[in-house]
Amino acid sequence: MNHETLDLAPYAERAYLEYAMSVVKGRALPAVQDGQKPVQRRILFAMKDMGLAHGAKPVKSARVVGEILGKYHPHGDSSAYEAMVRMAQDFTLRYPLIDGIGNFGSRDGDGAAAMRYTEARLTPIAELLLSEINQGTVDFVPNYDGAFDEPVSLPARLPMVLLNGASGIAVGMATEIPSHNLNEVTQAAIALLKKPNLEVADLMKYCPAPDFAGGGHIITPAKDLLNIYQSGKGSVRVRARYEIDKMARGQWRVIVSELPPNTSAAKILAEIEEQTNPKPKAGKKQLNQDQLNTKKLMLDLIEKVRDESDSEHPVRLVFEPKSSRVEPEHFINTLMAQTSLEGNVSINLVMMGMDNRPAQKNLKTILQEWLDYRVATVTRRLQHRLDAVEKRIHILEGRMIAFLHIDEIIKVIRESDEPKADLIAKFNLTEIQAEDILEIRLRQLARLEGIKLESELNELREEQGSLQHLLSDENDKKKLIIKEMQADAKQFGDERRTLVEAAERATLTQTTADEPITLILSQKGWIRARAGHDVDLSQIAFKEGDDLQQVLETRTVQPVIVLDTLGRSYTIDPADVPKGRGDGVPVGSLIDVQHNANVLAMLVGDDNDNVLLANSGGYGFICKMADLHTRVKAGKAVMSLEANEHVLQPEKLDNAVLMQPESYIVVASAQNRLLAISVAEMKLMAKGRGLQLMNLQDDDSLLLASCVQTESFTAQIVGKRGGLSSERLKVADIVGKRGRKGKLLDVSGSLKTITAYVME
Repeated sequence: MNHETLDLAPYAERAYLEYAMSVVKGRALPAVQDGQKPVQRRILFAMKDMGLAHGAKPVKSARVVGEILGKYHPHGDSSAYEAMVRMAQDFTLRYPLIDGIGNFGSRDGDGAAAMRYTEARLTPIAELLLSEINQGTVDFVPNYDGAFDEPVSLPARLPMVLLNGASGIAVGMATEIPSHNLNEVTQAAIALLKKPNLEVADLMKYCPAPDFAGGGHIITPAKDLLNIYQSGKGSVRVRARYEIDKMARGQWRVIVSELPPNTSAAKILAEIEEQTNPKPKAGKKQLNQDQLNTKKLMLDLIEKVRDESDSEHPVRLVFEPKSSRVEPEHFINTLMAQTSLEGNVSINLVMMGMDNRPAQKNLKTILQEWLDYRVATVTRRLQHRLDAVEKRIHILEGRMIAFLHIDEIIKVIRESDEPKADLIAKFNLTEIQAEDILEIRLRQLARLEGIKLESELNELREEQGSLQHLLSDENDKKKLIIKEMQADAKQFGDERRTLVEAAERATLTQTTADEPITLILSQKGWIRARAGHDVDLSQIAFKEGDDLQQVLETRTVQPVIVLDTLGRSYTIDPADVPKGRGDGVPVGSLIDVQHNANVLAMLVGDDNDNVLLANSGGYGFICKMADLHTRVKAGKAVMSLEANEHVLQPEKLDNAVLMQPESYIVVASAQNRLLAISVAEMKLMAKGRGLQLMNLQDDDSLLLASCVQTESFTAQIVGKRGGLSSERLKVADIVGKRGRKGKLLDVSGSLKTITAYVME
C-alpha cells in the first residue's frame, strides 16, 4: 500500500488561503468594472435572461431566486433573496436596480416578506449594466456545472461601484463604499478621460463627497474629505437634516426629515427611551451617576417626541421642547450629541481591481480603472458590430451578384448537379455567399427588393467606414464614450440629496460654576463632596467599618484623576460627585473600576505636572498628568504589573524638582532596605512598567517611593509593639545607582508601616 504524508502546517496555510481568496473574490468584494458582487451580478443576468426588463410583467421573487440558484449561484436561497431585497430598497441603494412589488423591508429594520409573496423586475437604470451584454463586450465562463455560461463582469456604462457603493466583510479585509451622485461621478469620469493627469483634488471639484440614499448633512471639513479620497479610507461625520417649525405664541418644534445612513426613526426613539427611562447596568442594583445625569438632562429638555413618518414623508420625527425658552441651537445640539442623529460613517474603498486582485483604491484609481474598462468594452462593442456589418455586407454583395445575373443564376441552379460549387466557380462567390443564394426566395430578387438591397448595402458600407475610423482613432472613440456618458447622465441623473457643508460636531456642553470644592474619599471607595475648602473633618461621619482615606481640595471645573491599585487611571468630573450630608456614592457609580482593584488616590493638576508612579515589584517611572486623563469610563492602563503586584501611592513632583541635581527618589522595601536614586536616573514615560528602582529579593516588595530635596530626612517607624519612633537619616548614606539592593536599615521595628518621609 502506498502511503503519502503531508505536513499539516503547509496544508493548512494553503487551504486557508484558498478559502480566504474564495470569500474575497466570490462573495464579499465588488468589482471595479461593474460595482457588483458575484451574487448581484448573477441576479441581474438571470433576470435579464428571463426577460424581466422594466416594461415586462413582474414575476414572483421565488421564481427568480430559483432561476439564480439552479443556473448560476449554488448557495442558499436566503443569501440570494437577501441580496435581491437589498438591490430593491431605495433607502439602501442610491439607485435601486430591482423594482420590487410588495414588502421589501423598511428603514426601521423590518425584514422583507417571504419571496413567495413579493414580485420583482428590473428598473430602467439596470440597463446601464445590461444593455450591451449581448454585443461581445464581456467574457463568459461556464457556470458551476458547465451547463450554462455566465458573464465575468457586466458592461457597465457608468462607474456603478461609486454610484451605489457596497458593504462587505471578507477574510482579513472589509469594504465600505458609500454611494455617490450619478451626475457628479459622470462629470468627474469625463474630466479624467479628457485630462488623465488630473489628481484627486481636481476630481473632487466635480465629486466632492458621498451622496447617501437617505440624504443627511455631511459636516466633515473639505481637507478631511480630501484625505479620505486620497487614501481610500476614513470616516465622514453625518448629521440629520431638520427644520425649526415656529408656531403660535412663541412655541416651536424641531422636525427631522432626513437621517444619516444606518440610522432609523425607531433607533432614535429607542435611544431616547433608554436615556429617559434607563435601567441599571448588568451586575448593578442602581443607576450610575452618568445615567442619572443623562436622564435629568433629557427630561428637562424634551417634552414629546413623535414618529410621524408615512408614505408621503419617509422620515418625519417631531421633537417638542419642555419650554419654548430653551434655545433651539442648544436643544438640537444636545439631541445630536446624545443620539444617532449625528454619527460617523466609515469609508473603506476596497474592491477587486482590473488585475483581479483586492486592493484599497483612491478616487482617481477607481475612475481610471473603470475608464480603462469602459474603453476596452466600447472597443469590443465596436469590433463586434464591425464584424456583424462586414458579415452582412459580404452576404449582400453575393445577393447583388445574384440580382444582376438572375437568369444565369437560375440556369446554373436548374442544370447543375452541384449548384453550389458551380455558382462559386462561375461567379467567383464564397461558400457563404453561395449558400445564402441557394436559400433565398426568388421574391427577394425582385426589382423593388434590389433597390432596397442596394440601399442597405450603401448604409452598411457607410457604417463600416465609421466603425473602422472609431476603432483606429482613439480621440474620436473617447468622444463617443463621453457622448454616451452624457446621454446616460441626462436620462438617469438627479439632484444631490446629501448636503455638504462643514460644521462643528455636536458635543454635550453643560455649564458648571467655577467654585471651590472638597472631595472626601473613604477607605471602602465611597466619595462625597463638600462646598468650599478647609472642611471640618471632625463633622464627617462614615459607615460602620469605614474610615477616611483621602481629602482633595479642588475646583468644580477641574477634572480629577483617580488611580487604582492595579495601574489604571480614570477621570471624574467633580460636579458629578453628590454634595450634601449623606455618605456619598461608591466611586464605581462614576467610573468602571476594574475587577479586584481598589481606589488608591485622587490627583489634580495641570497637564504638564509630573507624577511619580511606582509599584510593589520595584519598578517605576515619571509621567505627565495629561497621560493620566481619559474620556473612557473604564479608564486606561497606565502602569503594567506582574501577578500579585500593586501600585504604590503616587506623588506629584514640581517641574523644578526634576531640574535640581540634589533631588532624590527614596524607595523603601518591606525588608527595611532604603535606596536614594538621583531624579536624573528616572525616565519620563506615558505608560508602561517603568525602570527597575530597587533590586528586590524574592520575598521582598517595595513599600514606598517618595522625593526628597534635602541632605537628610526623617523616617517614621512603627515598632514591634506598635510604638511610634523616628529615625533621622542622611541621604548620602543610602545613595546608590538605580536597580541596586539599597542599604539595610538597622531599626527595632518594621518599615512596613512607614507613613511618610518628612522633608527638612
